[in-house]
Amino acid sequence: MMRGASKTSALPLHDVKVLELGHIVSGPTAGQILADLGAEVIKVEPLSGDQARQMPGPTAAMFGFLNRNKQSIALDLKGGGKAVFLRLARDADIVVDNFAYGAAERLGIGYERLVGTNRGLIWLSIKGFLPGPLQELPMLDELAQMMGGLAYMTGPPGRPMRAGASVIDVGAATYGVIAVLAALRARDAEDGEGQYITAGLFETSVYWVGQWMAAAQYSGETSVPISEIQQGTRMGWGVYRLFAAADGQEIFIGIVSNAHFERFCEAFGLQELLSDERFHDNAARAAARPVLNERIEGVIGAMDSAEVLGRLEAAKVPFAPLRRPDELAAERQLAESGQLVEAEFPGARTGRVPKLPFRASGFDMTSRSPAPSLGADSRRILAASGYGAEEIERLIAEGAVGVPEEGAR
Repeated sequence: MMRGASKTSALPLHDVKVLELGHIVSGPTAGQILADLGAEVIKVEPLSGDQARQMPGPTAAMFGFLNRNKQSIALDLKGGGKAVFLRLARDADIVVDNFAYGAAERLGIGYERLVGTNRGLIWLSIKGFLPGPLQELPMLDELAQMMGGLAYMTGPPGRPMRAGASVIDVGAATYGVIAVLAALRARDAEDGEGQYITAGLFETSVYWVGQWMAAAQYSGETSVPISEIQQGTRMGWGVYRLFAAADGQEIFIGIVSNAHFERFCEAFGLQELLSDERFHDNAARAAARPVLNERIEGVIGAMDSAEVLGRLEAAKVPFAPLRRPDELAAERQLAESGQLVEAEFPGARTGRVPKLPFRASGFDMTSRSPAPSLGADSRRILAASGYGAEEIERLIAEGAVGVPEEGAR
């Protein structure tokens, strides 16, 4: 058994309280990570709710994915809800926001205001840019991919293309949470003082292309999109591309060692290639890439994908079937490893969505509660903060606090 392999009932952040001023993707992602790790995450929403609740069509399902394990309180932060937020923040460990630059300060609820009554507070602010000359400019995930070099590397030459997911929003949130966890450790190990942390969308994109920045400066050559690299202009592998099976399923095969090549040839009846000097090592295979890949195309193209995948798996060579997101809920690795959890979507629909992408020997993360309806926990949160029943009803009647319609969670 692995050291510490027995699961504990308490998640690692079970005693941490978070106020999430998050909307759409990046803020809610940071909140979700903290909530999945056990923190009490109170999602502070305007009376109209997180904008993601009103997203059109299937995009609205995103809210159910990113807001599990949270509570919701609806506050008018421009009115009477501001005092409620300031009271909640007195005993919070963390505040997360992805407001526009300076918005929290203009509302009178910024870090400098809160730290006066809560010196241990850690504030994570996800912004378009880290502090610097452009810090006040608005920035979005796709814009960060364009400016940060990722879109250039992703698309074919002359056609920059964003990645097919909100990778920068998610990435900035994740790096921000790493900093929050470090700040928690520093606070608890040192003098109990919190700190203000900024995570930047633009800088996240730049970090992700850091390998290509280094390569360009080392070589002195202009950067080339990854699609060109994969075709072999600067990638050194002889077999490293998609191949189509007889039924049309595309499978990426990456042969990156002589052992891989040997097992691959044995698995697909290509033993004659092993004695061919044109393919005796990777440098030779890269030089003879067109003829080698043509031979492999013929073999793969004559088999159904199930047979190809079975042989590749048995041979233990690097491969990956090309999958669409709609196919992943039935993917064997995800389904049988317990990596998918139930989520509730608008219109009482349900589905399976991924857990955080890691496994720990000491704790197991689950979906403890679905994404809440707007203001579902307003009364309970206020009561836990010391508000009396009459005062709670007054705040609701005055429009400072919102509650859900009767019967909603």
